[in-house]
Amino acid sequence: MRLVLATGNRGKLQELQALLAPLAIDVLPQSQFTSVAAEETGLSFVENAILKARHAAHVSGLPAIADDSGIEVDALRGAPGIYSARYAGDRASDQQNLDKLLHDLRDVPLAQRTARYRCALAFMRWDSDASPLVCQASWEGRIVDTPRGSGGFGYDPIFEVEPGVTAAELPAEEKNRRSHRGQALRQLVAELRDVLPRR
Repeated sequence: MRLVLATGNRGKLQELQALLAPLAIDVLPQSQFTSVAAEETGLSFVENAILKARHAAHVSGLPAIADDSGIEVDALRGAPGIYSARYAGDRASDQQNLDKLLHDLRDVPLAQRTARYRCALAFMRWDSDASPLVCQASWEGRIVDTPRGSGGFGYDPIFEVEPGVTAAELPAEEKNRRSHRGQALRQLVAELRDVLPRR
């Protein structure tokens, strides 16, 4: 079976392809069909995931999976949240977003920097699917002052998942097992077994 993955983020694409490999599904990036991204006009991770999956299914004619995820910091009332990828501006790099978050937390003690990654995944069989599958998960941690680690992407180097260990310091396999995206995708894979055509 083929499906399209609605993301332009190379890190997410690699992460999701690795997690989907056991299903023996041919995963194609949305970029093979269009360079136009869906407008993320939703007010929640779930809304944006559905918008992106619907767009990907429309442009490809294939079933689609879309993820919307980000980081919520309690001291910032949940920011950056759905704006995580563009926290420092629409064309901001991962480094610029990370730097802005550290700047905004400069006066917040480490003990009060509790945060979590959240992920919503949506699967649509076709673009007019009125009953998309949606799975959500979160990963608790806190924001540290100094980036550490070379793995992962986004805010991973400052997202401490246990004392002395950031998400960027975890081996890829371990990160996939523990992460918000990994948890949500395992839920989705379990659901997909019931809706995908039998071989």
